Amino acid sequence: MSAEYTDSVLLINKPLKWTSFDVVSKLRNKLKIKKIGHAGTLDPLATGLLIICTGKMTKRIDEFQAQEKEYTGTFVIGQTTPSYDLETAVSAPTEIAHITDNHIKQVAQKFTGSIQQIPPAHSAIKVDGKRAYAFARKGQDVVLKPREVVISTFEITEISKPIIRFRVVCSKGTYIRSLARDFGTELGTGAYLAELCRTRIGEFKLSEALELDQINPEAK
Repeated sequence: MSAEYTDSVLLINKPLKWTSFDVVSKLRNKLKIKKIGHAGTLDPLATGLLIICTGKMTKRIDEFQAQEKEYTGTFVIGQTTPSYDLETAVSAPTEIAHITDNHIKQVAQKFTGSIQQIPPAHSAIKVDGKRAYAFARKGQDVVLKPREVVISTFEITEISKPIIRFRVVCSKGTYIRSLARDFGTELGTGAYLAELCRTRIGEFKLSEALELDQINPEAK
């Protein structure tokens, strides 16, 4: 293995449909290194910045996970899904013609600051020793407690109904899928998360990240 990847922090652009564990497993095999982990899960249907730590730098994983996150993406209003994203089937559409651009922006402002948020049932949070999604995918009810999160920025960047483009800056533990659900509920139309990209973790930026095939252990 190249010394470049020993005791290091790698910034990776996670591909669509890959789990965060898939990326770690791929790099563990590619770099022939045992001590490796990621600092903050991204859902399979999300893309963007994933911090990978190797060797001694794995001691800093908790530090990196605690840092502020930034995301961009799209919500679709007027429809919902059980998982709040495209992992599950989309409902029949509801009427959205009466929803104005101004109303959409006003509703977004209600979700800034310190808020209580219930995580999605289709999430990796453990319930009775099992991942919540294991219950949800079997159609079993999962009760998750609300948690306090901080959304410092919820900016609507483009409106082309039913698609709403956004930028969010938030604390650790914030679920953008839950934000989609709550945003749609407050709007009165329902909504789900259609696209999500993590663009920043603390001072680390997606623009600095590498694609998986750019990691070359044979590099001199």
